[in-house]
This record gives sequence, structure tokens and C-alpha cells, in this order.
Amino acid sequence: MKMRLKSPVTLIGFLILASLSCRTILATENADQSGKIVFKDDFSDPTSGWNRATSERGITDYSDGVYRIFVNQPNTDIWSKPGLSLRDVQIDVDALKVGGDRDNRFGIICRAVDSNHFYTFIISSDGYFGIGRISGKDYELVGMEALERSSAIRMGSELNHIRVDCIGSKLSLYINGQKIIEVEDTELSSGDVGLIAGTYETPGTDIRFDNFIVYEP
Repeated sequence: MKMRLKSPVTLIGFLILASLSCRTILATENADQSGKIVFKDDFSDPTSGWNRATSERGITDYSDGVYRIFVNQPNTDIWSKPGLSLRDVQIDVDALKVGGDRDNRFGIICRAVDSNHFYTFIISSDGYFGIGRISGKDYELVGMEALERSSAIRMGSELNHIRVDCIGSKLSLYINGQKIIEVEDTELSSGDVGLIAGTYETPGTDIRFDNFIVYEP
């Protein structure tokens, strides 16, 4: 198991690995999507509201009909949000690694009150997953003591379909149609949604996202 989830440089924080309440891991449950679509973006329109920025840290921008997050510094997370305010949501996205090391992280965020308070649902290109919570300068795993491996994750440069549910106190992560973990946490109840990608020791994580859909269950 990966025994760490690095604190992103942008938060200048430190890692607390804590088991926060109960969780279940279900490796074979199918994910049935339902609910009203409240936001949808296939990233064909570069004016749809996502961040477009280039710096020494990396890039967030539209790119040939998808959305790109490129992280060019070690131990760094970069995220982008469309500017919504939602409570209970189900979120879908397709994610593809096109560059960088397999020892990376990328996925979805929900209930982003601001840049220092939100939940993260991440996978890595070497087969690990986790649910985390950023609270100020602290980056904690929720209901987990370490990132864990799942055979549902397609490793390397293969496409992964990620779904997360933020419904009440329950936070669930689905990978390629399989529900792999569900935890409970009550600290954050509403906020923005978005996308995130990050590095560990090796910079160069380059992720392309497509078909971002938010449902109201």
C-alpha cells in the first residue's frame, strides 16, 4: 500500500493519516447513474468557465476538446472548478494520463467551500485510490489509513471512468462502473465541484479530462 498522500505545495500543509469514521470497500458493485443533470461539459467550448492558466507550477486549460491539467512541480496538486454551489451531487468524468510518471494522482473534487476546504477523490496510474479532505493546511485521508490498490483501475495510459457521490454524509468512489469505497464524513456539506491532478516526487503529471457531468440525485 502507498503509505502517504503528499501534502500539496500549494497548501504548505502537512499530512495527517487518520481513520475518520466507518467505511466499506465494494469491489464488484455496479454503478447505476440517475438523477437530473445540473451541469455538463464536454470541453468543446473554451469559454465554458473553467480556469485557463499557465505558470511554472503547471497548466490548466482546454485542449483539443478536452480539459488538461499538467503539473510540473513535485509534490504539488493543481485543481480547477467551474464555479457552482451544490449540496448533494453525483459526478462523472473520463480521465486519461498522457504524460508523466505512474506514481501520480488525479480525479474529482466536491464540496469546495474555497481553495482550502474540499473533498478529493483520487486514483493513480499505478492502481491506487483514496478519498481525502483538505481543511486549511491539513490534507487528510477520510476513513483510510493509506491509499489502497484496486484492480478496477486501469493502469498506465488507459482511460478510466470516475464517478463520485457526495450525498449527505456519504462519500463514494466508483471506478469503471465498480463501487470501490464508501466513507462517511460530516465536515463539509456543500460547495463547488471540480477536477484535480497531482504529483509525488516526479513532476510531469499530464491528465486529460472529458465528459464531466454533475447530477442532482
